Amino acid sequence: MITWNNLDTLASFKELEGVKKVNLAEVMAGENGAERVKNYSVPMAEGFAYNFAAKQVDDEVLEGLKKLAEEAQLTEKFEALYNGEVINTGEKRLVLHHMTRGQLGNAVEADGVDKRTFYTEQQKKIAEFANKVHAGEITNGAGEKFTTVVQIGIGGSDLGPRAMYLALENWAKKNGKFKMEAKFISNVDPDDAAAVLNSIDVAHSIFVLVSKSGTTLETLTNESFVKDALKNAGLDASKHMIAVTSETSPLAKSDDYLAAFFMDDYIGGRYSSTSAVGGAVLSLAFGPEVFAQFLDGAAAEDKLATNKDVMQNPAMLDALIGVYERNVLGYPSTAVLPYSQALSRFPAHLQQLDMESNGKSVNRFGEPVDYVTGPVIFGEPGTNGQHSFYQLLHQGTDIVPLQFIGFKNSQIGTDVVIQDSTSQQKLCANVAAQIVAFACGKADENHNKNFEGGRPSSIIIGDQVTPESLGALLAHFENKVMFQGFLWNVNSFDQEGVQLGKVLAKRVLAHETDGALKVFSDLLNI
Repeated sequence: MITWNNLDTLASFKELEGVKKVNLAEVMAGENGAERVKNYSVPMAEGFAYNFAAKQVDDEVLEGLKKLAEEAQLTEKFEALYNGEVINTGEKRLVLHHMTRGQLGNAVEADGVDKRTFYTEQQKKIAEFANKVHAGEITNGAGEKFTTVVQIGIGGSDLGPRAMYLALENWAKKNGKFKMEAKFISNVDPDDAAAVLNSIDVAHSIFVLVSKSGTTLETLTNESFVKDALKNAGLDASKHMIAVTSETSPLAKSDDYLAAFFMDDYIGGRYSSTSAVGGAVLSLAFGPEVFAQFLDGAAAEDKLATNKDVMQNPAMLDALIGVYERNVLGYPSTAVLPYSQALSRFPAHLQQLDMESNGKSVNRFGEPVDYVTGPVIFGEPGTNGQHSFYQLLHQGTDIVPLQFIGFKNSQIGTDVVIQDSTSQQKLCANVAAQIVAFACGKADENHNKNFEGGRPSSIIIGDQVTPESLGALLAHFENKVMFQGFLWNVNSFDQEGVQLGKVLAKRVLAHETDGALKVFSDLLNI
């Protein structure tokens, strides 16, 4: 039987607090460090490997983490999730984003339908629609082909799909899979929509409105902005727009859209890149076959997350080490550092995924917890970050755990040899050097040039950013966040923290304000 207990009540956690702390600079030095790099590595799907040699762990800590995983019933809780138990306690909902890319366990029925069938049917409808658009069977009012797709959505309807599109854009161009350019409008700031609309030919653009409820203020405001632009161009908006929404929303059967594709309440926005939310824009941009490959990569990584052996379950191991760093070592944040320009927006997506999921101060039963939960997540691609915030990471007063992501090969393949090495080799040399520099440091009598080291990092190493590898990478972090939520005994699948500001904004717009809210409204000329 599954029991949901706070982290600080678990005997294995209390035992872990007493384990001797690892001196990272010592264990990573010389041949000991070389052996760690060889041995502290776990295979992932699609050719990735999760290497944690430069983390502040040793065999004794790892044994403690294994005991923690067992006592916290991480495997059993994941099994309950994918078999359809109500894991989202705050909203009393199932959690089914894994089922958009495969069925890990039993058939799950909800709303009177088999959910795996529901998701695959939506994927099939999107594929058929995208193929017709690409073939010129679905056209604009003048019978001309669409050349651009624009996604209108915010939060999970923007960050994930945008990051995935940017990650695959150059790969698609290189491999003859690029069908349509994609743009994204998310911010209610009118400059966002105006800039996108000014950069495209609206007559040859198809717009994807993404709103589960059909009532999201920012999204509907931007939809009106777009419809106004289409009207001013003498175009019929209903010939240029499709909706991704729930079957019960006001958008579902509206004549304002060429087509509607459905999602449901069992997939949170930040987990929706593998649903119709990502499926529509990515299938239009690259073709449904590419989106299917992306799903295959995610499914392969999901299967690894079911493994009971922590040392064969990279997402679980990553999660356990992260909780050890947060709750035993006391580190407040984590930097995600992809050494790939293709992943330029991946850290932004992970900010939402992690911080919206585990930024909670009450447990699954609404009771305050007496320990810290989710860390602050931030990041930028390397090597840009090296010339920015790495100063604080190397020599600042806080120790910030690091998650590097590196690839052996570039996406496009265009490179040049300068000073006996290619640009890709220089990129990889930088990430290797940074891992060792953070761990080992460098002593110097000049305190400004002294590096204490002892700064932990892991690296996920892959061959190349492809649809399959991107899917696996996404699933790894989704599953890591899930396992950490289980350990902290929080609900990782609701987001009440984003609601209060929305409610107050509506009061401001209705001029129903007093006190500080009224004064701020007056200052902003609302």
